[in-house]
Amino acid sequence: MQELDDVQINFDSNGLLILNIALAIVMFGVALSITLDDFKILLRQPKLILVGVLSQFVLLPLLTFLIIIVIKPQPSIALGMMMVAACPGGNISNFMTHLAKGNTALSVSLTAFATFLAIFMTPFNFKFYGNLYEPTAQILQTVELEPFDLVKLVILILGIPLVLGMFMRSKKPQLSIKLSKFLKPFSIIVFVAIVIIAFSNNLDVFNNYIHHVLLIGISHNILAILLGLLVAKLFMLSFKNQKTLAIETGIQNSGLGLLLIFTFFNGLGGMAILAAFWGIWHIISGLLLAFYWSSKTKQRIEN
Repeated sequence: MQELDDVQINFDSNGLLILNIALAIVMFGVALSITLDDFKILLRQPKLILVGVLSQFVLLPLLTFLIIIVIKPQPSIALGMMMVAACPGGNISNFMTHLAKGNTALSVSLTAFATFLAIFMTPFNFKFYGNLYEPTAQILQTVELEPFDLVKLVILILGIPLVLGMFMRSKKPQLSIKLSKFLKPFSIIVFVAIVIIAFSNNLDVFNNYIHHVLLIGISHNILAILLGLLVAKLFMLSFKNQKTLAIETGIQNSGLGLLLIFTFFNGLGGMAILAAFWGIWHIISGLLLAFYWSSKTKQRIEN
């Protein structure tokens, strides 16, 4: 197992640049469907903001840290778990919420608000918990991760595309809607293709080490979904909003996590493999859950 921490994923600078651009385009495409009204909806319902932020940016990183203390995974895998937990909700969560008959408007609003908060909270949570756990703190010391560099990259990849997309939506709404319908699926396909190409050059690494993160990644994701559901229940939100918060908490922007791993950690084995597996698995788990809730809703309507 120790050799897993010494494994490096091969990903050249050109691939990294394209990955940066693809992720920025994905964010821009998402932002084209976001308006200021989405933020106003949340401001009129401060309870939803509180529950959403509590679940995603406070409790999920804390739960992840507690899991790491209990199971004591390899330090690089632990860092990968921390990175995924520190990221905002994934863009595909809006589609899954719609499929699950959840509150799509709330999902879009929470994704937008979480993306804005992630500019500051993602670097903070990752650094805070990474330094709190001694094995991961040792890796962070060798990497010499500068907090400002981390924040700067998150602003470039999330913040600027978010502002530009929302600005274009406010000025040219019709064009933005048309462009969004094309950009979102196209950019996600490009992004997935880049990740597949990157890992096709590292198939031997994946084949040799994927079993180390399989159970951890699946369990971590399921616990994240259950956390969102439980927090929403404790705050007595409607079942529609419970489904939304469960998906928002369990579907993380692992693409951002991978980008940060490739940029600052040179594709550190356990981190990259865990984040890549999460990116594949959370789509499977999210769709299965969405289809289940959708079918249950249909049965209630028919009965």
